[in-house]
Amino acid sequence: MHSVESSRTAALRPAPDRAPRRLYTPAERARRDATVWTSVQAVLAPLQFAVFLVSLGLVLWALTTGAGYALATASILLKTAILYVIMVTGAIWEKVVFGQWLFAPAFFWEDVVSFAVIALHTGYLWVLWQGAAPETALTVALAAYAAYVVNAAQFVLKLRQARRAEAAT
Repeated sequence: MHSVESSRTAALRPAPDRAPRRLYTPAERARRDATVWTSVQAVLAPLQFAVFLVSLGLVLWALTTGAGYALATASILLKTAILYVIMVTGAIWEKVVFGQWLFAPAFFWEDVVSFAVIALHTGYLWVLWQGAAPETALTVALAAYAAYVVNAAQFVLKLRQARRAEAAT
């Protein structure tokens, strides 16, 4: 019984300080640094975020004032188009760096949430095509945007993790 209790106590004890886990093997890091797709992602990600911020403002303006629905819709369509492009180019990047199109272990959960983001943006396109009321369409867009914020935060945290691990070596 004492050994079971000791193992439980050990399991609850905080882990000793360790260097951050490496996101990339040396070979993956070399492929990441050599591929043009890394630069493509580095341009598209902040572009998408900028379009998101403008679009979010337009969506909130349309919802609160009832004005500007066409402009808000155009901005959501642009945001969705950039999302699709970044997802396709991101899959290519993942294939080049990790050897698989999606769900590489290093980015598994980011990819899972990305699919939810895509599903919600596509859902917006569906309700728009179905002629939903503006409030309904804009609410779906806000749900898609909330998922996008979560996904963007995942990627920012992952990049910070990678930088800390690289700095530690």
